[in-house]
Amino acid sequence: MPAIMLIHDNRLKELARQVLAIEAEAVTRLAARIDDRFVRACRLMLDCLGRIVVLGIGKSGHIGGKIAATLASTGTPAFFVHPAEANHGDMGMITAQDVVVALSNSGETDEILTLLPLIKRLGVPLIALTGNAGSTLGKAADVHIDVSVPQEACPLGLAPTSSTTATLAMGDALAVALLEARGFTAEDFARSHPGGRLGRRLLLLIDDVMHVGDQMPRSAPDDLLKEALLEMSRKGLGTTVVVDRDERARARGVDEGNPVRGADREGAGDVRNGDSGLRGAPQALLAVLRVGERRVHCEDERTEARDKEEPAHCHRSDGAAPCP
Repeated sequence: MPAIMLIHDNRLKELARQVLAIEAEAVTRLAARIDDRFVRACRLMLDCLGRIVVLGIGKSGHIGGKIAATLASTGTPAFFVHPAEANHGDMGMITAQDVVVALSNSGETDEILTLLPLIKRLGVPLIALTGNAGSTLGKAADVHIDVSVPQEACPLGLAPTSSTTATLAMGDALAVALLEARGFTAEDFARSHPGGRLGRRLLLLIDDVMHVGDQMPRSAPDDLLKEALLEMSRKGLGTTVVVDRDERARARGVDEGNPVRGADREGAGDVRNGDSGLRGAPQALLAVLRVGERRVHCEDERTEARDKEEPAHCHRSDGAAPCP
């Protein structure tokens, strides 16, 4: 392990700025290489009946994994295969319906070159992203996309830095172009990200978080408040909807038991619902009852309301407060 050199703070800042400038130039140069070959690569991927299989090893392998993940999450089914594993059985993951995207800065990666005869035998289209169009991989590809860089940001010129950044940027360019071509929407994106905030905002329905039917605490205007409190406790929502005793069960308001809970005056629980000063039905309740498919706000997340002909209470399963 080499000894750590003493280096001035300003030198650290200077090195960082140099790296960013070098990598920014490498990415900027890619714009001039977006030509008919890029378009053909997009067409091959759009016409693919199987999956996009991304190959790469070393740092290119890490970049390949990210490109495959970006493609998959933006409407183009894709996965990453490690070339070394492909040489020992995982080649069976690639079918004749797929398209292969191979990453190699030199274009001479042994583990990928070994797979070329098998890829050709399958008749699978091969797209190569390399820094050397004259390389073995570049010549074997059906489409070669040039991701060469003038220099690595590494001062030794050895560690893949600018080259991997350029490859990643070109992968993003492919993914976004395909996204647009497929008419991919925010709702489509949410379906592949159900666990994130976007997924919850776009996919969660009021139906998913509301209590209805027997789950919904309800009482009549002439019920005693102590009876309403028992109903609140049974259903565990801290409130009850006061409804008329007709077939429609029209909501009259919401009783939260505030005059009784913690009250020290004797007989407070013998007051009737209709005499307790009901609070108007909450906004979320009215939305469920009236607006049909309209989107409403619930705990800062947009959810979808469906037609309901009975009172409903929006209650977050994560313990957050109900809709205001």
